[in-house]
Amino acid sequence: AFGGAYGAIPLIRDVVLSYGWLSDEALTRMIAVSESTPGPIMVNLATYVGSSQAGLAGSLLATLAVVLPSFLIILLVTGAMHQALKNRWVQWALRGMKPCVIGIVLATGLSFLCRSVMVLLLLLAAKALLPRLLQRKLSSIGLILLSAVLGVLFYGW
Repeated sequence: AFGGAYGAIPLIRDVVLSYGWLSDEALTRMIAVSESTPGPIMVNLATYVGSSQAGLAGSLLATLAVVLPSFLIILLVTGAMHQALKNRWVQWALRGMKPCVIGIVLATGLSFLCRSVMVLLLLLAAKALLPRLLQRKLSSIGLILLSAVLGVLFYGW
């Protein structure tokens, strides 16, 4: 993928969510785990998703499905690439893709940042409010309203 794994995350998210393989929350957690483990994020993510959906066989198949096409394409393109990069049309096309890839990666990063900031703000608010709330007797209606507000803030965004 142009832009590497981070450029492909929006595509992966669309496919995974459209087929209902995972929830958005589960996929976000898997992306975080895949980033924190050694190795390429795409391979880690494919292995993790394959394993969660079909066990060992799913992880092997998903990993091969991610690695094998790229490997074969690189073998085929390597010889022609040196000559193709001298072509001015190819150079222009690659230069034109750069801003698009930067935008895709930036949008993905901002999406993760917004979610992280929201979770951080909710945790800080809970830490600040929880000791005060525990000192008082809360009504059931108050707890329901508080849960509704937190739900809208967290999931509605």
